[in-house]
Amino acid sequence: MIQRSEIIWLGVSAGVMGCLLGGMMLGVGIFLLSGGANGGWLLLLPAAPMGAVPGWLLARKLARQL
Repeated sequence: MIQRSEIIWLGVSAGVMGCLLGGMMLGVGIFLLSGGANGGWLLLLPAAPMGAVPGWLLARKLARQL
């Protein structure tokens, strides 16, 4: 049985890891774009969906415990 605290920690860790990953991609992409490198779009556009990947992986791991 999954405990309530495990669900809370899943949300906290998914939020922190998602913000770090997505924010880093967003920041580097904007920096590259402001410098004139069009390759920054390759980091800027998938930044938001990639921010959700850690939460998705952690939720799958927690669901596997059922």
